Amino acid sequence: MLLLALDTSAAVGVAVSDGSAVLASRVEADARRHAELLAPAVRSVLAEAGVARRELTAVAVGVGPAPFTGLRVGLVTALTLGLVLDAPVHGVCSLDAVAATALAAVPDALAGGFVVATDARRREVHWARYDVVDAGDPVRGWRRVQGPAVGAPADVPTGGLPVVGRGAVLHPDVLPPPAAADGRAAPEGLDPGLLAAVAADRLARGEALLPPEPLYLRRPDAAEPGAPKPVRA
Repeated sequence: MLLLALDTSAAVGVAVSDGSAVLASRVEADARRHAELLAPAVRSVLAEAGVARRELTAVAVGVGPAPFTGLRVGLVTALTLGLVLDAPVHGVCSLDAVAATALAAVPDALAGGFVVATDARRREVHWARYDVVDAGDPVRGWRRVQGPAVGAPADVPTGGLPVVGRGAVLHPDVLPPPAAADGRAAPEGLDPGLLAAVAADRLARGEALLPPEPLYLRRPDAAEPGAPKPVRA
């Protein structure tokens, strides 16, 4: 297996995995230039991994939940690559990739379970709650037990659990971040290498992934115009 993983739910993240190890990965943190940054990042990661595009056998893409514009860039790119390469395209919940990234970084602080919260804008967060079955295994050691959902930070049912992700950075008063014994902070975003590892592991075990469709969770601000109002003479 040669799997390309990409995510544009917040930053631009790209990685290549051979099914057992991540060969190369890259993150571009500019959340306003997804369209400009993604294609060069894909080329750079493939070159670093020594993999030709035509050698890819699968594509995995973060499907959110996330704001509309950035998320579409990653999904359209993944679907286009899948069509050109005649390769399957699989979706992964972006919050799951954040969960794996956080557990890899501060396993002891999250061993009792945790919540992922990311910025949904409009003073809201996207969130999901996770149980931990093996804090030492960021790929298989957790399971999502609630969410994904969107809502006000104060309405997230944390149950006293620590919160990781950009939401905890923006709203630490109601979404308390974990306290690692060595003082390390949990990362805000996701590691595309772990997104690749999660996708490759599930595929190797024959598990179904998500369809490559966006998890928006709420209606867009833009709406189709209604019928024109009659004009009176």
